[in-house]
This record gives sequence, C-alpha cells and structure tokens, in this order.
Amino acid sequence: MVKNVCFLVSEHPFLDSRIFKKEAKSLLKQGYNVTMIVPRKDGYLFDVDGSIFENRFLSQQFTYEGIKIVTYEQIYPEKQMKKLYHNLHSGSEHQFTDSLTQLGILEKADIYHAHEFYSLYSGIGIKRALTKVGKQCKVIYDSHELDVDPLVVQAKNIIDFKTKMLKLMLKETDYVITVSESIKTWFLSIDSHPPIEVIYNSPPLAIEYEAKQANKPGLLLAYEGVISQKRVNFKKIVNILELCNKAFDLKVKIIGGRKSNNNQELPIPPHLKDKIEFTGWVNYQSIPNVMKDVDLGWVDLDVTSSMNNQYAMPNKFFSYLNNGVPVLVNECKDMESFINQHKCGCVVKKLEATAKDYSHALMDLHANRSKIRDMGFQARKIMESAFSWEHMEKRLYAVYNQLFESN
Repeated sequence: MVKNVCFLVSEHPFLDSRIFKKEAKSLLKQGYNVTMIVPRKDGYLFDVDGSIFENRFLSQQFTYEGIKIVTYEQIYPEKQMKKLYHNLHSGSEHQFTDSLTQLGILEKADIYHAHEFYSLYSGIGIKRALTKVGKQCKVIYDSHELDVDPLVVQAKNIIDFKTKMLKLMLKETDYVITVSESIKTWFLSIDSHPPIEVIYNSPPLAIEYEAKQANKPGLLLAYEGVISQKRVNFKKIVNILELCNKAFDLKVKIIGGRKSNNNQELPIPPHLKDKIEFTGWVNYQSIPNVMKDVDLGWVDLDVTSSMNNQYAMPNKFFSYLNNGVPVLVNECKDMESFINQHKCGCVVKKLEATAKDYSHALMDLHANRSKIRDMGFQARKIMESAFSWEHMEKRLYAVYNQLFESN
C-alpha cells in the first residue's frame, strides 16, 4: 500500500534541517510518498538563513530530492485569532478557507504532519474536510517549542485565545512530537489524550570524527548560529575574551551568520580581532569539519523571560556533542539535566550568567584540560549510542508505524 504523508508548514523555510533534511528525507528513505506545503514571502521561497531564493525554486509546485514541494503565499493568521477560535469551536470545516488548508485537502494524504501552531490549525481543518467525504487521515503535531510561553510578553487576549485553541486542537490531534522532556510534560498537563514522543533536534552522526587532544596551550570556544545584538549578546563574547585572555589564550569561532544594526560590522576591539573567527554560514554537512579544532561549544539563553529557553534542547547543543565538543551553558533546565546525567559539559549555575561567570568557568576548564577531553569523549559516546539522528529517526518511524497500524 502506498503511504502518503503531507508536511504542513506555515513559518519555517522549506529546507529547514529538522523538517526537510531530517524528517522528510528519513520518511522518504523508509518508502513514504512525502509532500511538503510550504510558504513563500512575496512570491519567493527563503533559505534557512533568511535569504531569498530569487533565481531558484520559482515554480509553484516542483519536486526536490524526491520530495514534492507545493507552495503558497505566506499568511499571518495571528491577526484574526477570534475568527480562528470560532472556526475550531464550531466543529465544522466550512470556515477553514486559508490556502494551507485548501492545498492540504487536495493532497488527500494519509498523515498530515504540522510543524507550527497555525499549521496545526490547518491540519485540523483538513482532517475535518476529508472525514466529511469519507477519507480517513491522521494529524501529527510536531511542536518545536512551547506554543504559549507564559514568560513572553504578549497581549492577554492573544494568550487566552491561543490557550483555548490549543486545547481544542489537541482533542483532534492523533500524535504529538516535541523536542524536550519538559515540553512533553507541559503538553501532558494540557491534554493527556494524544500520545507524545520526544524527538531531539540532533544531527546525523558525524563520520569524520577525531578525538580532541588535551595538550593545546589555549582554548577555542565555538558559538553555532546567527549572532547579532538581539540573538546573542556580542558584547558578552568580547567581555569573555577580554577577561580570559588576561590569564590564557582564548579564541572564539562563530559558526553561522552575523547581523548588526544598520548592516554595520559588529564592533571588535582592535586587540581582539585575531581572537574571533567568523566562518560565515556553513553548509549542514560541513559543520563537522569546522568543529574539528573546537574545544568547547557555548549556549547562552535568556531563561528569565522565556520558558522556551528554560526547556530548550537546541540544534547547536547536539551539534557540539556530535563532534565530541563538550557544552558550556547557563542554567537551562533540560540542558542542565542532560549534562548532569551524561557528563558531557559544564553548567554555569546562573539564570543570567555574566561574562565574568563564563570566564571563571573557562579558566577552571583551561586548568583541567583532561576534564575537557573526558567530557568530549562522553559527548561523542552518547551521540553514537543513543542520540544521533539515526536513533531519532527510529522514534519517528515508530510514531508513523503506530498511526498506520491503528487505521
């Protein structure tokens, strides 16, 4: 029997590493027919770094690496929350007129896999419409983060509507996938009806791995991701370098893009210019190569104003571990628990860790290079044995097998 799967995407770029490179490609490998319905911005698809594909992927529908891509112009449903809630509460499919829902209905898939709050809304509308004409389908909600973060400043009416909508949607959802144990617990506190599986944002196991040596004179700290005044405090990186380099040689490698106000260069003091390396945006498959000389990977999140950050298990966390790089992180609940259990990193016990806090941790680690080596060995070991994408895709297959077997 041909098994048809349709990914519903309302916000992410279509080449998103979790959605396309991991989940969609894994399902394709397993023999599923996979379609993705993905958004355009002003007529163009966009890449994972936000840049526009001006000269590629211009057709409204095409096949890319074996996966059928259907596109539509991105919509912003958060501007009409009251209407969306009414549509859900009605129990009917008639008012689900958005493009994502209508394109999804045309696919007549067996499983719809939604990747955001609003694509789940469309998934519910699709399920209702197909059920009405006698076509049975299942809906998976792949929640990459908390949908209603109680610590984020939002208008009260938006929070209220989203909370009520989520409770209604979960009653019609057949399976929830999420990215951390704490988010799983949070979902269970809302509705224990759909089964829930945690599938971490971990990469495929890096093949060209070499164990790090413990005899280098200095330390190389990596930050993977976009760096900007908003995303990560660049001034904090500079201050860490200032403090540490009074005691030992510390360099920082920034693996990813960089943004600054008014497209100006990020301000680096002249005496620290040789201490910071920007690799630029690195291809998904090339990250292991640029991690080869890295000693520690840095994750610094604002947990005081975001429960998502408290519960986060981000891509970069597993990317470091995958390459035998121990993680240095502030007091984030799920990452701290993981590190404590698997001895694969160092936690600075501060919700808001300062440059001084991190510099003390780095100085201690520099003085105990064998500890870095041991943590790096443990990091690689747990990725090999339990947490690389090869292990996560088995969890994904189990979810799909269970849904098809229950038809």
